[in-house]
Amino acid sequence: MRGYFGIGVQGISKAQNLGAVMRTAHAFGSSFVFTVSAHHKANLVNETDTSKSFSHLPLYQWDNVDEVRLPVGCTLVGVELCDQSVDLPSFRHPQACAYILGPEKGSLSADMQAKCTHLVKIPTKFCINVSLAAALTLYDRTLCLGGYPERPLMPGGPDLAALEDWKRLKLRKD
Repeated sequence: MRGYFGIGVQGISKAQNLGAVMRTAHAFGSSFVFTVSAHHKANLVNETDTSKSFSHLPLYQWDNVDEVRLPVGCTLVGVELCDQSVDLPSFRHPQACAYILGPEKGSLSADMQAKCTHLVKIPTKFCINVSLAAALTLYDRTLCLGGYPERPLMPGGPDLAALEDWKRLKLRKD
């Protein structure tokens, strides 16, 4: 997969949720993780981040929206369940971006939403846990930009011979 991404949470208050977001980010190949206006006890992060992400990817911590500094060319994508958001399954992910999620019991601030180039939502009936939202967002990015073959029209997976051909082609491109 070309490009890079980071993921962060605004106003996170539970260290265990941050740990789960960091572990998920690490598993999906994130380049960095960040928080904005966080309210947690950092020493509890390792309870859920068993991959020890601190040793593998940088964690940026900003006190407020105005302090957020992303790399040049990095698009900020807000993940928020609101009327202005596009459904995640119909969203084309930018090659270079940072995703920002809202806190456990709240939403992205109006200032943060205004800072985002795009707003997307996971099409659910109500809000879900922030670490689950992070996982679904990064999984969707992987499906969208990971170079996987089209899904078959009929239920089930692709023909295994066709899948091997696809893997050989993918290796040549990488």
